[in-house]
Amino acid sequence: MKKLRTYFPTVFFVLFVFNLTAQKKPLTHDDIESWNRITEKVISPDGEWIAYKTEPWRGNSKIFIYNKDGNKKYESACGTDIKITDDSEFMIFTIKPAYEEVRELKLKKAKEEDMPGDILVIYNIGSGAIDSLIEFKNYKIPEEWAGCIAYQLEPAEKEKGEKERENEGKEEKDKEESDKNGYMLYLRDLGTGDVKTWPFVSDYYFADKAERLVFVSTGDGEEFEAGIYIYDIGKEELNAIMTGENRYKQIKIAENGEILAFLTAKGDDENSGYSLYLWTGGEAREVVNNNNKAFPENWEISENGRISFSENETRVFFGTAPVRPERDSTVLDDEYPDVDIWHGGEGTLHTAQVINSERELKRTYQAVYDTENGKTVQVETEEIPDSRLIDDGNSDYLLLLSGKPYELQSMWEGSPDHYDVYLLDLVSGERKMIKKDIRARVEPSPAGNYLAWFNYPDYSYYTYDIETGKEYRITNPDVIRADDELNDVPNYAYPYGSAGWLADDAAVLIYDRYDIWKVDPENTYDPVNMTVNGRKDKITYRLIRFDMEEDFIDDKEIQYLTGNNEESRESGYYKWGLKRASEPELLTGGEYELSQPLKAEDAETIVYSRETFNIFPDLLVSDLKFRRSIKISDANPQQDNYLWGTAELCEWISLDGRKLEGLLYKPENFDPAKKYPMIVNFYEKSSGGLYNHRIPELHRSTIDYHYYTSNGYIIFNPDVYYQDGYPGESAYNCVMPGVTALVDKGFVDPGSIGAQGHSWGGYQVAYLATRTDIFAAIESGAPVVNMFSAYGGIRWGTGLNRSFQYEHTQSRIGGSIWEEPLRYFENSPLFTMDKVTTPILIMHNDQDGHVPWYQGIEYFIALRRLQKPVWMLNYTGEPHWPQKIKNKKDFQIRLAQFFAHYLKGESMPRWMEEGIPAVDKDHDLGY
Repeated sequence: MKKLRTYFPTVFFVLFVFNLTAQKKPLTHDDIESWNRITEKVISPDGEWIAYKTEPWRGNSKIFIYNKDGNKKYESACGTDIKITDDSEFMIFTIKPAYEEVRELKLKKAKEEDMPGDILVIYNIGSGAIDSLIEFKNYKIPEEWAGCIAYQLEPAEKEKGEKERENEGKEEKDKEESDKNGYMLYLRDLGTGDVKTWPFVSDYYFADKAERLVFVSTGDGEEFEAGIYIYDIGKEELNAIMTGENRYKQIKIAENGEILAFLTAKGDDENSGYSLYLWTGGEAREVVNNNNKAFPENWEISENGRISFSENETRVFFGTAPVRPERDSTVLDDEYPDVDIWHGGEGTLHTAQVINSERELKRTYQAVYDTENGKTVQVETEEIPDSRLIDDGNSDYLLLLSGKPYELQSMWEGSPDHYDVYLLDLVSGERKMIKKDIRARVEPSPAGNYLAWFNYPDYSYYTYDIETGKEYRITNPDVIRADDELNDVPNYAYPYGSAGWLADDAAVLIYDRYDIWKVDPENTYDPVNMTVNGRKDKITYRLIRFDMEEDFIDDKEIQYLTGNNEESRESGYYKWGLKRASEPELLTGGEYELSQPLKAEDAETIVYSRETFNIFPDLLVSDLKFRRSIKISDANPQQDNYLWGTAELCEWISLDGRKLEGLLYKPENFDPAKKYPMIVNFYEKSSGGLYNHRIPELHRSTIDYHYYTSNGYIIFNPDVYYQDGYPGESAYNCVMPGVTALVDKGFVDPGSIGAQGHSWGGYQVAYLATRTDIFAAIESGAPVVNMFSAYGGIRWGTGLNRSFQYEHTQSRIGGSIWEEPLRYFENSPLFTMDKVTTPILIMHNDQDGHVPWYQGIEYFIALRRLQKPVWMLNYTGEPHWPQKIKNKKDFQIRLAQFFAHYLKGESMPRWMEEGIPAVDKDHDLGY
């Protein structure tokens, strides 16, 4: 009886688990479409409240607010854009129209003006009171103080003024004119509910640290005059800064609310130039106009610039630009030729010029006005167009950078760019070159004592003492390996970066692959490994910056780190001090991936997430001790109803003798005695993402791992290590022995193996198809198949030529087509396409700005000419990958059908069997 009592519960448990599993179902694409993500999260400054938003790929979002003890306070459907006031008393958010409501109206061909608008919600967290504002246009709340909200609404019929009634019936022009004239501005006291209003406001801003509101009004033509106004909220006092129907641009109020800078030009003269005005109380005064001798000839103050203050508010920075010439007005458009003239010696390739032309027409060059001495200095020029403030603009120096002399060679070299580096003395106006042709990105230290850079040619950090003019080499790769140790492109390795500087520029913290080093900016002592054990234990430590606006790292305070174990892939949060070198203390960690934590501004409340392939990254609330965590979100409770899968590391040896790792994903209830279809999907190296959840998604370019494991597939994602000049061969050497090693284990059906990749991954699977017949089906997205023609191609998203990619970056040839013609030939799948035996599905879109669309066409035409089984998907008007959800879903459906046919023996869908004629595509999907 004793044995029976033990045996019966065991059998019951096994049957219970089996029954639960049997009730689970595989994921469908409709299921994935409704899967939630957490796309917003906000902590109140006092740490008492956490708000977040869940959002499906298609459908209605939902927002929630919880207290830090895990109790739900409120939720709202269709909410978005969450903000919590600085006093932690109010949550402000927007409610979007419900998806189904909008869909129904679209089906009924409703006009745009009949579509529902957004609703602004003001939620009192303490009392639970809710106030909703219908048809609002915009709103703002102060960032560093609280008590009020400013907003504008779409005017109701009875509220329309004379200007708006005059514009009725002009549709788009009416809207533009209304935006120009402005709308009623409401300023509401959140405590009392009292509201003040001002008419026809076109622009408005709060001061960051003072209870002041500045706005521009076009006036009502009757009682309220056009102009710029400032309202003192505490005193309830409105003052005019400047009145008159002028054009007002670039309004900037200082943090303390005591200074205002703006541009203005006469409103009745479209050709009049702008002047810079300054208000410090009383009347605004003109401080800079276009006659200023600091400007180059035929330059002017530009409305496209951005006004800012130095931190001490003694300097005003603004934009200038050359006066643009205009075409002879006596020449008609149909008389002026449409021609682009490409010049072989111009710095920027003409295609990039054309793409950037609109931006370049609005380009401005920084100038500065000193409020103490009244002097103006032109900072940037066309020859030296890049500047950096030193000590937030308080310093008498500015950093200037110019890559202009090196633009031509950047076409084939790519990054890192070449620069000439200058210091500009704002007092004397003198400009001094301190480095010529440096391959580095120079930045000033926070306190303004040094310039610092990572020098690519010798993989060392340098500093330059601004006061003394002395240069220091502060690291050496023999001591600190600051460059990427795993770099495998024929180019300089990028640095691991810096954690930041200590107060007063006392030291800089520099990363290597694992540890954090304290380095003296004048190299007066040897660098110190402050984390001690990173390299020994293969843990990569990185500083958590809770406040990214802080310029310095306080070495007197406890710091917090993330730590990721390179071998086990476990992650953790650590406590760490900077007073002396010491091993960081683990606070929490384990077999999961941790997010970057979010901390309350004025409390130790922390929001973070843990995730694995099986566990969604729901939100957890804790404090800086991490001893107790409370889960406050359950974004996808439906996951329990679906078959899922598992993720694990696997190892094998490459054909050239390297020990490799990859990720293996198996279906739920995997049975090693069965044989499963397998899809090989890879890009470069992904094994570091063992614990990545991979939220189910209608992906734009890759398979969804959860869909395929849920539907009985194994997925293999191998790491690839590359040898310069042989990217295709490298992929073959790494991937193929991994595939055969898995086949040898007995659970992979050798006749049902597919491969899928996009862009660089698309190239690699296209190459593999020319070298092996092990794959039963391959989907290759946006691949390069002809490196010769691609070398001279254009990346139409940027206008850049592609040659740098082959000579120095991802494509890894390591030379030009004239230097290494055989390598281009050997690595181009097009020239051995006759060896392909695998059915190929290509996806390449006609507006691809990364890989030229003609690469997909060359691929398709070659296989069609050779009478190989091939299909090509072109999502018209889409770029490198489908962006519209309707197209992403269609791609995933066809991809699944393609693999289901060749790897599972399911029937071929009609679009594959017969194709869909162009005249039928608007009504027949052929699924």
